[in-house]
Amino acid sequence: MSNPHDDAGRPAHPGQQVFLEYRRLLFSVAYRLLGTAADAEDAVQDAWLKWSAADRSKVADPKAYLTRIVSNLALERLRSARYKRETYVGPWLPEPILTGTGASDAVVPDAESAALGAESVSMAMLVVLETLSPLERAVFVLKEVFAFSHAEIAEAVERSEPAVRQAAHRAREHVRARRPRFEAGRSAQRAATERFFAAATGGDVNALLELLSPDVTLWTDGGGKVRQALRPVTGAATVAAWFSAIGTVAYQGVEPADMKAELAEINGGPGLVFSGPDRVIATVSFDFDADGRITAIHNVANPDKLRAVAEGVAYDVGAR
Repeated sequence: MSNPHDDAGRPAHPGQQVFLEYRRLLFSVAYRLLGTAADAEDAVQDAWLKWSAADRSKVADPKAYLTRIVSNLALERLRSARYKRETYVGPWLPEPILTGTGASDAVVPDAESAALGAESVSMAMLVVLETLSPLERAVFVLKEVFAFSHAEIAEAVERSEPAVRQAAHRAREHVRARRPRFEAGRSAQRAATERFFAAATGGDVNALLELLSPDVTLWTDGGGKVRQALRPVTGAATVAAWFSAIGTVAYQGVEPADMKAELAEINGGPGLVFSGPDRVIATVSFDFDADGRITAIHNVANPDKLRAVAEGVAYDVGAR
C-alpha cells in the first residue's frame, strides 16, 4: 500500500487501521490459495484498493468482508494461473518463503493451532492443494486452516452452503488420501536437517544414505530458467549422489568455494538456503516420516521464485 501513514505516523486513510489489523490474515489466506508470495501480495494490494473505495459504513464484519474480497481475488488469479502451471517446464513447486514462528515441540499457548499453521503452509501441503479445484482449495483453506464456518465460506466464495459442504468433504478426503499425518516432531526434523546440511556440504554419501528413506523422492523446480531435473528423482542412492556433488562441483554456475549454505525456517519447517556471491540460488525443504527419515525433498531453483527468500523477510503465516 502506498503512503499508508501521514507525517505524524497516523493512518493516511480512514480504513487503513482496520485493514492493517487483518493484513496478515489476508496474506496468509492468499498465499495458501496461490502458492506464491508475489501473487499473494498482489491480491492483498488489490483487496486494499477495493476496501479503500468501499462504503465501509455498511460493513458489519470487516474480517469476513476482507476475507471475501481477498478470497475472490485469489480465486480469479488461481484460475488464470492454472494453464501456465500445466505447461510449466518440469515440476511446479510453490514459491518458498521464510517463516519465523520459532515453534518447537514444547507445549506453548495455542500449540495445536501453530502446528496446523506450519503444516498447512508446508511445501508438501501446498503441492497437494495444487491438485484441488480452485473452489475446493479455497473451501479447504478457509475451513480447515482458518476455522471459518460453512456459512461464512459460502458468503466468501459466493456459493450456496450445501455446495460449500460438498466441496469441503471432497477436499478433506482428497488431502487426507495424499497427505498422511505421520511426520516426526520438530526437534527430530531440525536434527535431521542439520545432519543433512553437514553431509551435503561435506559430500558425505554414506551419511546422506542414513538420513534418506529408501524410496525418497526429490522434486526440483528450475522452471526452464536453470538446469534441473525435469522429472522426480527417486531412490536413496540417486538422491544422495545428487546432493553429495554439491560440495565438489559447480552448482547453478557457482563453484563450491563460492557457495554458502545456511539453515533456515522455510514454509514452517527446517530447510536450507544455498547462495552464491550475489544471489540466492536454491532452497531445499523436506518431508519426514515418523522416524525422522527424509521421504521427500523439494528443491526450488527457479530464480523467479527466490525473490521472497532473497529479500530476507520472514512472513508470519500462522493459522490464527
